[in-house]
Amino acid sequence: MRLNHALPPDGANGKPVGKEGDLVVRDDELGALGNMAFDLHSQLSTTGDLARQNTFDAATQLFNDGLEAGSALTVLHDAWNTKLGTLKEACAHISNHLDYSKAQHAKDEHDIQTGMKNAAGKAMTVSRIYDYIK
Repeated sequence: MRLNHALPPDGANGKPVGKEGDLVVRDDELGALGNMAFDLHSQLSTTGDLARQNTFDAATQLFNDGLEAGSALTVLHDAWNTKLGTLKEACAHISNHLDYSKAQHAKDEHDIQTGMKNAAGKAMTVSRIYDYIK
């Protein structure tokens, strides 16, 4: 992907800012980000839920004892579970999307490399492709 239409701050020369095609993502970067999102999801699944049952039990006990703090703690408990679920879902989505993007990019690259055809419709060899580059 290339972003090559951004003008410099002064807009004087009309050339792209920075190097040509300055938006670059490498497969190893996608993999690392996907792994980080997966690791965060795993950590949230275990440590984010540690106090859930104790919080709910405390809220129930406080409510049964006639204290309004029990209702407030139940609201807090439910809000935490909702936010935790949303965050875990976002991490899973990021991880899955980056894994998919990496695999799709590799497939696209393979298709491009093996799918070039000459005017007669026959697949071009790598050596034949190099003739066009020179």
